[in-house]
Amino acid sequence: MENAAIQVMFADDHPAIVAGLIYMLEEHRTIKTVGTCTNSTELIAKLGTQPCDVLVCDYSMPGGNYGDGITLFSFLRRRYPAMRIVVLTMIDNPGIIRSLLKLGIQCILSKADPMEHLVAAIHGAYADARYFSPTISKIVWQLNVDTPASGSRALTARESEVVRLFVSGRSVNEIAAQLKRSKQTISSQKASAMRKLGVGNDIELIKCSIDTAPTLVPEDGAHDASDPTQPRDSKP
Repeated sequence: MENAAIQVMFADDHPAIVAGLIYMLEEHRTIKTVGTCTNSTELIAKLGTQPCDVLVCDYSMPGGNYGDGITLFSFLRRRYPAMRIVVLTMIDNPGIIRSLLKLGIQCILSKADPMEHLVAAIHGAYADARYFSPTISKIVWQLNVDTPASGSRALTARESEVVRLFVSGRSVNEIAAQLKRSKQTISSQKASAMRKLGVGNDIELIKCSIDTAPTLVPEDGAHDASDPTQPRDSKP
């Protein structure tokens, strides 16, 4: 079992944070910490002698010769294309999240969310699946709404919220109760969104949402596409 563990390296300029994360992971036998570092210089040096399956790296980590943020992640993607990356960040700038996604980084956690998401994110990265903590998931959803497919019109904020909740498993009645709107209003907003997205039924709406934002989740949790043991907020 030890040989099958996911080899994980941590890079963060706050040693106390790294120590806490490592302590949290000790009970998970599927994950093994193989190194820690506090800047990009140390990181590249350690990767030269100790490869890893998944790198858990802070977005902001100044002081190293290889920079941090997008500069560092671009370099890492070129030099270590097989290594998976989980990004930790306090930044909620949609432009930065979009840049990370364009680099092929599919697992991003906000430090504002509980770090219990880290285990699922590591497994997701290792399986080449997407995993976003709730704060990041909302940003990714909005990025997809703000950048609609060719020929479609952008959804309004209310329409996008209705679609997000519907795809996450809520019924029209439940959405109406949660948003304190009438059932007729929710049905109308859902129908308007479907017209804009060019879909004709609920199945097509769900498929369209999955294709454009695979990690749509309820407001109170995140979904790990790679781990069937993670609960899914859905109804038949």
